[in-house]
Amino acid sequence: MREHYREELEDINTCLVEMANSVGSAMSKATTALLDADVALADLVIAGDEHVDAVRESLEERCFTLLARQQPVATDLRTITTAMRIVADLERMGDLAAHVAKLARMRFPESAVPAEVRPIFLEAGHVAQSLVTKTGAVIAKLDVQAATELESDDDLMDALHRQLFTELLSPDWPHGMESAIDITLLGRYYERFADHAVSVARRVVYLVTGERQMQETAG
Repeated sequence: MREHYREELEDINTCLVEMANSVGSAMSKATTALLDADVALADLVIAGDEHVDAVRESLEERCFTLLARQQPVATDLRTITTAMRIVADLERMGDLAAHVAKLARMRFPESAVPAEVRPIFLEAGHVAQSLVTKTGAVIAKLDVQAATELESDDDLMDALHRQLFTELLSPDWPHGMESAIDITLLGRYYERFADHAVSVARRVVYLVTGERQMQETAG
């Protein structure tokens, strides 16, 4: 019985890694759909979000079952409750990727992203992919050092978000209010995606160390 319990915990962790990879792929595809006005790819991301939601429900149910049947304490209890919080963060990341895809679809056949800010969103897509790749590794290896590094990576997304607002607030912005609203929303989606990746990292640090706050990395 105990061996099965340990195997179940390990499998839940594996499923979290797979879920992280899935939402990372979704955001990568959503970014391509956004920049290329690719409605077929946008539809693929939107449809795929249902699978992410289903995975969340399945993992939460498995965690509740373990809590009820095993009555875990100490580290095991922390492992299960942390997994439940991580799965909620990952599900929200999937939602944000779907929001990007939906906006791309709404503006089709036009691109929702004017030329002036395309490089910013291209870079935001790269940063999002890097963040979620590291997030998956942090979950898989319970790597506290890599978790702390995610804070620095998130700073890159914050800088891109500020750069967007510099463009939007420029008196030379020629694309009108509707486009400005689109860009504001999109910037927020990418920023929140990164924030949830950092939240996952912080949860892993708590799981491993019992500390609520990550320590600052040197340099």
